[in-house]
Amino acid sequence: MTAGLLSGIGVGPGDPDLITLKALKALRRAAVVAYPAPPEGASLARSIAAPHLPGGQEEIAIRMPLEPGSFPAADVYDAAASTLGARLEDGRDVAVLCEGDPFVYGSFLYLFERLAHRHRVEVIPGVSSPMACAAALGLPLAARNDVLAVIPAPLDSQRLTAQLANCEAAAIVKVGRHLEKVRRVVSALGLLERAHYVERASMAKQRVLPLSAVEPPAPYFSMIIVHKRGAAWR
Repeated sequence: MTAGLLSGIGVGPGDPDLITLKALKALRRAAVVAYPAPPEGASLARSIAAPHLPGGQEEIAIRMPLEPGSFPAADVYDAAASTLGARLEDGRDVAVLCEGDPFVYGSFLYLFERLAHRHRVEVIPGVSSPMACAAALGLPLAARNDVLAVIPAPLDSQRLTAQLANCEAAAIVKVGRHLEKVRRVVSALGLLERAHYVERASMAKQRVLPLSAVEPPAPYFSMIIVHKRGAAWR
């Protein structure tokens, strides 16, 4: 029996129409569909892909804690790799859904680490959230020789300041409970009027605001886009 193919599928930032044609083909081909999920409740990755699922597939929810300091949960990924590996050894193709892109802060990369040396794996890129936020804003991320930085908001203020000071444009990701800290850093650098906030980009509840106008709390799926010229074409 030929071993199955493991596909890490980027399903994009939230709009089901942003799934690529290659991802769609892999979804329809797979006998097993797996996806990250919170300890209780629905999976966002699955909800994005739901309109494209043909039905009749085995579904495996990889439930994991999402609290700060508990991710990535090694025991959860070890168990998931064992479960999915058994399906692959049985000759079944497995599609693992990943919000955004599998290799850009993606949950799939932890399964890739555990399975790629033993199984056939393909990685299907997805639309990453900085691109979706730029489109929602109607402002290009970067142009010409701009240095674009993707900066995690959980960094401490000193590192945030250093990273933001050394680029022309930035996508500050994973804002959530770090909103006020990031806003203080952006303001101290004199960039507050050139900073924009996007929440749930491409989803039904998308919000776009100047960073100065945002009231906390911010959800995890929020981002701050900064360009030091205000717009990349200037």
